[in-house]
Amino acid sequence: MSTTLDKSLNDLIEAKVKEILDQRVEALVAEKLKKEKESRRKRLAIAVVSKGTIETAYAALILATTAAAMEMEVGVYFSFFGLNILKKGNQDKIKVVPLGNPAMPVAMPNIVSVLPGMTALATLMMKREIKKKKIATIPELMQIAMETGVTLWPCQMAMNMFNLKKEDLIDGLPDPVGAATFLEYAGEADITLFI
Repeated sequence: MSTTLDKSLNDLIEAKVKEILDQRVEALVAEKLKKEKESRRKRLAIAVVSKGTIETAYAALILATTAAAMEMEVGVYFSFFGLNILKKGNQDKIKVVPLGNPAMPVAMPNIVSVLPGMTALATLMMKREIKKKKIATIPELMQIAMETGVTLWPCQMAMNMFNLKKEDLIDGLPDPVGAATFLEYAGEADITLFI
């Protein structure tokens, strides 16, 4: 009978020791993960896929450069028409499209927006305002982004779709990546934005 009692007691002790060890290991792992997260820079991921327009470029680049100035790790993913922002010699040519844009400073009915020259006029007005207010230009923001370590990823699939080569894009960019690479980066981000 004492053998049965000894076995039951041993089983109980082993179960309790295992429970305590499991709790301690979980606590150590949680503490290590917390320290790793605290020790790494915060990460911002921005996906720019909808448009390659002035307002899109400004939104992405201002957020990216501000985050970099706050010592955050920043990655911006340019896909579809967002690639327009990364094309060589294109940064000064990016336009404001008034058609279907109800937030334009001067309200413009869609019927007027489709008239020839309205995109050029809206772009001229916006660029004049940017200069007047001494706001950094898109090329200046791109330069600041690259100098502060912001990663500007071109989308490989969109490049294939639009027959673009890396040589067609501004110098200093990393190799184009697919959505899976960006999503892996964004999956570890503290903040993820879609523009």
